[in-house]
Amino acid sequence: MDSIVLRALPTLSSAVRKGQLKGSLDPEVLVLMRTRRPWPPGKTVMNRSAEVLTHVLSHLPAPTLSEVSLVSRRFHSLVTSPHAWRIAFTRHFPAQRSLTAFDQGLADQETDADILRSERRVFTRLTAFASWRSEYILRTQLIRSLCRGKPASTQEPLGSSSSRSNSSNAGSAQITYNSNLVTTVNHLHATFGTSLNKRLPNFIHGTDEVGAACLSDPRSGRVDHWGFADPQSFTQFVDDVPGVPQYGLGPGEVVGVPNTMDVSRQYGMVYAEGTPGGRVYYRSTEERRGRLLQPAVHGSWPELGIPDLSRNSIAEQTPCSIWISKNRNVPGCSEGLIGILSGSSKGVVTAYSLGTPGVDERRIERGEITCRWILSPGVPIIAICVDENLSAKRLGSGRIWALALNALGEVYYLTEMPTRSVIDRKTKLNTVLLEHLAWDTGRTVHWAIAEPSRRIARADPFQSSDFDGSYSPRSSWTGIGLSPEQIAAETREIEQFLRHSPKHFRKINDGWDMRRRLEVDFAGDDYSAAGENVAVIQCGLDEEQSAAVKRYTRCKVPNPDIVSLSSDTALEPPDGEQTMRMDSLFGRNQGQFTAQPAWSFDSVRRSSSVHSHRSEDPTTIEEWRTSTFSLGGLKAPHITTTAMDLSTHALRTISEDPLLSIGGGSIISSPTASPLPQMPRPSSSSDIPGQRARLLAVGTKNGSIIMWNMRDPISNNTAIETTIKPVRIIYTDSPQISCLALSALYLVHGGNDGLVQAWDPLASTTEPIRTLNSRFSSRARRRLVQAEASPQGVGINLFAAGALFLDPDPTVLRGMVSLGTHLRYWSYSSSAADQYKARKRQFRRSGRRSSSNQAADKFTPTGRGLLKDYIANEKLELEKEKASKRKEQERLAGRFGLDLLGPGATEDEILAYATMLSEEAAASDEQRRKSESESGGDTPTKALNASAFSDDSVEEENDAETMDDDIAEAIRLSLQESTSGAATAASSSTANFPIKTRKSKRTGSSPPLVSSPPMSVGPDAEQDDLDFALQLSLAEERSREIGTGKGKGKET
Repeated sequence: MDSIVLRALPTLSSAVRKGQLKGSLDPEVLVLMRTRRPWPPGKTVMNRSAEVLTHVLSHLPAPTLSEVSLVSRRFHSLVTSPHAWRIAFTRHFPAQRSLTAFDQGLADQETDADILRSERRVFTRLTAFASWRSEYILRTQLIRSLCRGKPASTQEPLGSSSSRSNSSNAGSAQITYNSNLVTTVNHLHATFGTSLNKRLPNFIHGTDEVGAACLSDPRSGRVDHWGFADPQSFTQFVDDVPGVPQYGLGPGEVVGVPNTMDVSRQYGMVYAEGTPGGRVYYRSTEERRGRLLQPAVHGSWPELGIPDLSRNSIAEQTPCSIWISKNRNVPGCSEGLIGILSGSSKGVVTAYSLGTPGVDERRIERGEITCRWILSPGVPIIAICVDENLSAKRLGSGRIWALALNALGEVYYLTEMPTRSVIDRKTKLNTVLLEHLAWDTGRTVHWAIAEPSRRIARADPFQSSDFDGSYSPRSSWTGIGLSPEQIAAETREIEQFLRHSPKHFRKINDGWDMRRRLEVDFAGDDYSAAGENVAVIQCGLDEEQSAAVKRYTRCKVPNPDIVSLSSDTALEPPDGEQTMRMDSLFGRNQGQFTAQPAWSFDSVRRSSSVHSHRSEDPTTIEEWRTSTFSLGGLKAPHITTTAMDLSTHALRTISEDPLLSIGGGSIISSPTASPLPQMPRPSSSSDIPGQRARLLAVGTKNGSIIMWNMRDPISNNTAIETTIKPVRIIYTDSPQISCLALSALYLVHGGNDGLVQAWDPLASTTEPIRTLNSRFSSRARRRLVQAEASPQGVGINLFAAGALFLDPDPTVLRGMVSLGTHLRYWSYSSSAADQYKARKRQFRRSGRRSSSNQAADKFTPTGRGLLKDYIANEKLELEKEKASKRKEQERLAGRFGLDLLGPGATEDEILAYATMLSEEAAASDEQRRKSESESGGDTPTKALNASAFSDDSVEEENDAETMDDDIAEAIRLSLQESTSGAATAASSSTANFPIKTRKSKRTGSSPPLVSSPPMSVGPDAEQDDLDFALQLSLAEERSREIGTGKGKGKET
């Protein structure tokens, strides 16, 4: 046990020299580290306190720390506790460099400082049932695998009919091929599969410069012809209206933006022209040709709440933002109504369908308009975000599923799904009827506004403006019960705001910025079906604007009006509501229930949708808390790109987290996804490794990357605005960050010089883990400097990394980056993940013994059928394990004869039997050697061979007992160790047997070859070899004399 601690002394000495362990170790331990002497008499390791031992053991590497648990019960209890692994994790992943001063202030209390630093380690865990031990071991192994860069073994997916592959890409960890697009690829999306359907990815990539997209298979580097079958011609605002500034700046009469695009591997691409009157184009992956989506219809119907979106005297609408669904979640929850969303310069949000199956009761065509809303009349909608992991459970609990951001920084959100009226199948829907139906469907839900983000009016002390800058109308919903006259008045007011140009809102409001970015954490949770975090990022790219990042967090708090009431006060029903008394199932009850009036609409007959409007909980009220993200001391940074962690476990709410909810499921399965019996269940997010954090990263124009935790604690009061410090700041060699991608394991950045590198967000090393691309980066930097100094500017940069996409499973090291018009796909082998795939049952048992889980999560306990499938898989694995054990026993029995004495034989009997067999084998070998030496060759040679074998026989007899002991030890080891260990033991134990040579085919007059002697392993081995060499030389000399006497084959 003392040797184990002595193995940690070099690490401890280094830590003491750096001042990391000041005042935390016993003085005797410090003396021992300086002198490297054994422990003083009477002072053993077991006499040290638990705090000292835990501190010492935490400096050991992960494999050694696991071995220490086998020393004794006390060491096992120290090592298997989360505290030791937590401190070890903290030392290996220092993370918050910006908090160094605070850490140094706690240096006098090292143990407490370690706990505080470990609590500040915020990250997304790698596995579903994670512990500090599993996170430490698995994370270090995966980072080592990524650094090593060994190619991953590719397998054909099940059901694949293609057996040919590109042989040039075999065994390569990176594949680079041309996308056949003419400009920089800046949009990427892929499908990797989930659960048991994990497969090789298929990518879609597009460029918004020309509005083209295509599909490709990274296995062969082949690009599909889907994207080139329907060429379209689109115009950019700078080409269509030259000389007019974009983003509503300058004179501010029109709004123009660069063309926008969004791609989905499952559904295709959607593209919008950023010019007044621009078109919205959609092409499905199942169709060779695309279609133009329906624009606004000319006309106004105020009594129906439909304003005139084209008959204004300023300008037509400009599409400013676009979104398309990436999977079937949102279309499925909306019954096919929501598949595409677009936002315009007039504050209008329009929804289109991706189509419904033919067997559905209500047939909706692809690209058909389904909903339309006006959120901020006259103010452009610049960003739209939708929850791609939407489920019926989230929707039923009232969580946010869609958000929209306008140019004044206002955030609008939806918590309910719209419902459509039932239309007779015989009714033909023309353009006008579809427009009316879309407005009517949109009025079934209410877009709410986050109050802290409401627009701010400029100071107007002389009241020169006729408009209140803090007020803006928007489309109402049917839940407030407006009359037709009120709806018509609201519509006319909206039309007045629609006629205003951007310069009007820039004059009466602060904060006009059309280059803001929106990032949303839909999985944030506060245990009350709320907790979504909305980050509004002001990039600071325009003049007189500085970069800033604000976070708005939605939370539900107790209603003070309800809480103030005494518990014995009965709530009286409102006037006009009927109160009825009923009997309880458990006897007569004096309880009451209120019969709500049934709303009926004569003109519109609603469908029987499962997504009915929920009644608000009167015991809670909704509030928004504001936080500001600190930029870490960077002076006037310009934010160029943003990214959020999109890994599997970052997208779960608390109710979906298997560590906090018994009904929580895994999005993908894992051999270690089942809960461990000895694992303590966390009671809150703070008990989980990483504290259920989700990281947000932004890239700047000077090549630095800033990272924050989106789920950092909020303030307790709406009047207090908290400041959140960065988790880490990374300084890269790229002059500008052009794209970012983030997972639970690593961050990948792409620069405008083509440099692509992977980094550890937890700072296990300050250097890049791996450089994924650096070709032409130095040349690109020189050319970028020259281009920036020229009057023409940079233009289209074909060196830059345009887009990044990573596998959502952080234990699978693969992804893709676009480099100009080329694509680079990487897939690295993960030794940690591959081990679980190869020997799942063995590692699962080892995980249960060590309370750790080191594999990806692939079990979904969300249904009885899936649970039965899981049990069936477990049975199949047990049968395979039994079969492998039976084969191993048969192999040992055939090699060593273990079954000859029967199944009840003891180990001593087997060793005795093996000794007897070895003695018989040695005697038979000795007899055979003697017979062979007496049967051939001339008299001198036979005498020489006889003497040689006689000497060897004497040596074998002297070493017989040693050889028998070696054989017995080898057999014993073979029963305990693996096959490789048995083979090694057997080879070492049989090293004393002589080496037999093939008999010579020469004539009788020729001297026979001398047999090789046995290999000597005794203390006189060197002398015996020398004697044998002398005998061989004498025999060779005599044979030469005989051969040169009377000629070959002649006797004297």
